[in-house]
Amino acid sequence: MLSPRRRVRPSERRRGVPNPRVRRRVLMWGLSAALLMVACAVFYRQVIETEFLRGEGERRYLRLGEIAARRGMILDRNGESLAVSTPVETIWADPRKLVPRLEVMPELARCLGQKPAELRERVQANAERGFMYLKRRVSIDEANAVRALIASRALEGLEFETEYRRFYPGVEVFGHVLGFTDIEDHGQEGMEAAYDKLLRAEPGLRRVLQDGRRRIVQEVEQVRPPRPGKDLTLSLDRRLQFLAYRELKAAVAENKAVGGTAVVLDVATGEVLAMVNQPGYNPNDLSGRDADRRRNRAITDVMEPGSTVKPLVVAAVLERGLVTPTTRVNAAGPLRVGSNTVQDVHNYGNLDVTGIITKSSNVGVVKLAQMMSYEDLWKQYQALGFGKPTGVEFPAESNGVLRYFKRWRPFDHATMAFGYGFSVTALQLAQAYAVVAADGVKRPMTLRKRDQVPAGTRIMSVKTARAVRAMMETVVSDKGTAKRAAIPGYRVGGKTGTARKANGRHGYSAGRYQALFAGMAPAGNPRLVMVVMIDEPRGGAYYGGLVAAPVFAKVMEGALRLFNVPPDEPAPSMLLASGRAAP
Repeated sequence: MLSPRRRVRPSERRRGVPNPRVRRRVLMWGLSAALLMVACAVFYRQVIETEFLRGEGERRYLRLGEIAARRGMILDRNGESLAVSTPVETIWADPRKLVPRLEVMPELARCLGQKPAELRERVQANAERGFMYLKRRVSIDEANAVRALIASRALEGLEFETEYRRFYPGVEVFGHVLGFTDIEDHGQEGMEAAYDKLLRAEPGLRRVLQDGRRRIVQEVEQVRPPRPGKDLTLSLDRRLQFLAYRELKAAVAENKAVGGTAVVLDVATGEVLAMVNQPGYNPNDLSGRDADRRRNRAITDVMEPGSTVKPLVVAAVLERGLVTPTTRVNAAGPLRVGSNTVQDVHNYGNLDVTGIITKSSNVGVVKLAQMMSYEDLWKQYQALGFGKPTGVEFPAESNGVLRYFKRWRPFDHATMAFGYGFSVTALQLAQAYAVVAADGVKRPMTLRKRDQVPAGTRIMSVKTARAVRAMMETVVSDKGTAKRAAIPGYRVGGKTGTARKANGRHGYSAGRYQALFAGMAPAGNPRLVMVVMIDEPRGGAYYGGLVAAPVFAKVMEGALRLFNVPPDEPAPSMLLASGRAAP
């Protein structure tokens, strides 16, 4: 039986007792409102705020990390490695976890080869940050020492990652040409800087899961694959570079010189086969090294070429039909030019054009130059490449100095004929000699290996070039100034130079010279051209024929054998007795 519904008495109404029906309705509405609010909150979180919440969650355990990529290698012409990138470890830290453990800073600093006070200051200065590098590209011993410290002291907040470090197997032998990279693996000097865009790698990106200690638990996905840099093949020959470096360094030491430079070119292609300088530097260790030692002097430093330009002046007068190799010239000195005087070490008297080269007569070559206008001599030098870059695409290449002919005075014209009053780099001088060696064709120089030979530009006739080469052979004979440049079994042509060094105040310093030799072999059909400069020899001898020529002979003899150039017939003592150039 259902119990009868109790009536609400009037007295209860008066006392404010709520009606049970009303209470049920209020409770239902309250519960419904609460359920609606929960549903709205769930909808807001799950639908509207989804991306934000997912991002906040991922920010705590999902990270984007770099995938290290290898910088391109630099190779010699035969594929031998000259610059490689090797994987190394970098140590980074979470300073927030290291600050409470400052007592271990002295031990950590010893492991890293750092000063404890400086390491402590760095950690405290970054106390609010979650990341800082402790040391990049550490050695194996340093990495092992840090791992042992972490294990023994239960140290948190230290992590390792992989990077690449540039390594140069040839050390200072190739240092001036290759240059080096910075801590970010970007090229700073030399070919590393010139071709940085080609060599530079693009790191990849990956998404990883990390635990509370920032240790990688799992790689989720690869966002972007790493792109390694492209390799660069140079024209240098590793074997010849080592040979040139060894002989140049020995000559600089023997002659107590300030420095030296040597360049070897391939006549047929315009490729630089060797380029060395002294003093050198180690690109693997740049600490405590003077930046001055890192200059590639063969390209950046200029010098007055001295008597090495005399064959080029003779080529100009021969090309214009003003003389022949047997034309006689009165080379008796001294010669008055304006208010100045030109003279030789000896009074040579009457010489033919060949004899002017053989004896290196200043008076004779000035008289030949005076047969031409200022403009003619200027055009000859400019056509050979003086006063402008060679185009090897090397950073900071010098143009040299070749003043415009309209600013010359009579004595400037005279000094220009025997190599003073203008300046060139060793590579520019080698390029000019390569024109004579290539039967009068000028080819662009390059430090990169060539697959095809460029056509080049004709500067002088074949007849003129061969005649000048024959004259230069007499320089290396018993009657010339460079007997020490001779190579058994090969005909050699070249020219010595002994130039006084300018002191920077429109004058020349006493006792400071640059000894030069520029030459080619085999002289009949040259394959290689070489320029050697010894800077300020102080061992007693300072003439180019005594100091620079022996370096040429040793390096060129080795180079001819390396490239399998067959010996040719030795030249007779007087090649031009009949008035004809040697074949």
